[in-house]
Amino acid sequence: MLTQRRSGILLHPTSLPGTQPVGSLGQEAYDFIDFLLEAGQSVWQILPIGPTGYGNCPYSSFSAFAGNPLLINLQLLVETGDLYKSDLPTPPPQSSAADFGSAQKRQLPVLQLACERFKQSTAPSRQQLFDIFCSEQAYWLNDYAFFEAMRENQDCRGWQQWPQEIKQRDSEALHHWGNQLRDRIYWYKYLQFVFFDQWLALKKYANDKGVKVFGDLPIFVAEDSADVWANRELFYLDDENQATHVAGVPPDYFSKTGQRWGNPLYRWEQMEENNFSWWQARFHWNFQLFDLLRVDHFRGFSACWAIPATETTAENGFWIEAPGEKLFSLLQQKLGILPIIAEDLGIITPEVEKLREQFGFPGMKILQFAFDSGPDNPYLPPNHRQNSVIYTGTHDNNTSLGWWNSLDTEEKQRVRRYLQNPCKKMPWPLIETALASIANLAIIPLQDILSLPATSRMNTPGIAAGNWQWRFQPGTLTADIAGQLKKSSQLCGRDLCIPTEM
Repeated sequence: MLTQRRSGILLHPTSLPGTQPVGSLGQEAYDFIDFLLEAGQSVWQILPIGPTGYGNCPYSSFSAFAGNPLLINLQLLVETGDLYKSDLPTPPPQSSAADFGSAQKRQLPVLQLACERFKQSTAPSRQQLFDIFCSEQAYWLNDYAFFEAMRENQDCRGWQQWPQEIKQRDSEALHHWGNQLRDRIYWYKYLQFVFFDQWLALKKYANDKGVKVFGDLPIFVAEDSADVWANRELFYLDDENQATHVAGVPPDYFSKTGQRWGNPLYRWEQMEENNFSWWQARFHWNFQLFDLLRVDHFRGFSACWAIPATETTAENGFWIEAPGEKLFSLLQQKLGILPIIAEDLGIITPEVEKLREQFGFPGMKILQFAFDSGPDNPYLPPNHRQNSVIYTGTHDNNTSLGWWNSLDTEEKQRVRRYLQNPCKKMPWPLIETALASIANLAIIPLQDILSLPATSRMNTPGIAAGNWQWRFQPGTLTADIAGQLKKSSQLCGRDLCIPTEM
């Protein structure tokens, strides 16, 4: 699938600078695309963009389809007429961290005002666009807007704690509460209309400039989500709607007790019976939103580690096979070329490799993993594959400078010998090694391009607090940095090209 040598930057929109407490889809996002062009880059990779709950983790969302309202840019709503300039809140002091709590307090009341003005006085042409959006996206939007409105009515309690009749989706109860919560349901639909209006305009700007947008799809969904509430038959739930088996990974080199993620597992046989309709809808929507799509935990489409929900660790789980071949064959038949990147990190079985190869999905390589074993290490450059994506590190890794500083003397010397470089200007020797890889796509986290230390990492797996907050500062992306990245990319044959297809 990756037929052109390209390179790009990994940066989530919440990490953009700007006048709102977290980055947004406004001018700062357009400026970043312009920086990509200046630096000779043609891919922008992001993390999932769904509405997040506690901890602000983009991999735990209230919906597999919806967008995060905190990313809506208020200034753009002035341009559409939903807000007046005088409605905008005073910009907070520029912070080095994304402040999600402040974003909720400052932005949601203003968005409520925008919704009321839209409802009362928007132009008929824009109201028609809203109606079309609601009609085309009804298959997920109706359940999601109802879910959020009901959750708000129930003091943000999880849906399993709602009244029995609504928890069970009794038709009379749905009708009753749909009327009771009509205004709030409209509000949540308005937020999604505005979010995707801004998102698709931004994507069009990127595409028109020759920049591909690289999205991220978590394989599992949160238990407290519209997806599970509206599709209970597709998940392992008991009569009380509690998960009986949850997702994770078994004990391995990295964790003696494995990882218990807690997401409810899919009833794959039930999904297959209804022709994978939920997955068809999910992939179809994501392919409209992104040019490339990283599928997180790809090995779960071959087999999932099932942990009894009563277990506190992942040790006493078992494997449940998944019909990945049937699913992707159907998707290919229905949707054509599948622009999927398989997140195939960790211990991967021959069955997973066969599934990836059967559909030609590129895999991932991480340079930070390359130097801790012998010459057969799959992450060393001689072992890379052309149809793959090379990273210095991902959002779950330390920054490359932080990684380098954590190595002992012997480990650093091993890296120097391999790279044939004194590594005095780390992480750039690692960046240049990634760009020189045979892998057709190279992605570098912005923290590495800016040579930032461990304090700027995006996420530390296994630690609940303090993640997803990193944000770069205005004026950081200088012409010198753009020039250095462009020069290195050109030397490795990754300078900007604009073919019609990836």
